[in-house]
Amino acid sequence: MHRRSFIAAAGVAAAAACLPLVAGAQDTSKKTRVVVQVSEADPARWNLALNNVRNLQEDLGADKVTVEVVAYGPGIGMLKMDSAVGSRISDALKAGVKVSACENTMRGQKLSRADMLPNVSYVPAGVVEIIQRQQEGWAYLRP
Repeated sequence: MHRRSFIAAAGVAAAAACLPLVAGAQDTSKKTRVVVQVSEADPARWNLALNNVRNLQEDLGADKVTVEVVAYGPGIGMLKMDSAVGSRISDALKAGVKVSACENTMRGQKLSRADMLPNVSYVPAGVVEIIQRQQEGWAYLRP
């Protein structure tokens, strides 16, 4: 009898542990939050990232997803005024995507805010921004 009670209690505990997962999966009132890392200077990689972002907004609904693209290292060059993907980045910004440039990388490459595309945001350290977002529960994407 004691063994049956133990097994039943274990089953109840396991089911209770799953309830937050099930409840979270059904909770459509929460926005999906995604942080996207782009640390390559390759326009094809940037286009892939921006396509992913656009698809997220289309598939989930732009009002149901918050996206931040964080650029650092060689990827920072694609946020400069003469960027090969500048028009795509501008479109993403207009669509409500936050695009953040790493100020550590900018200092290392001797870039100023005047060198960058308009409406880009700035973070002190790109890697720290990504880590903090993940700690806050944001999904991480690196196309």
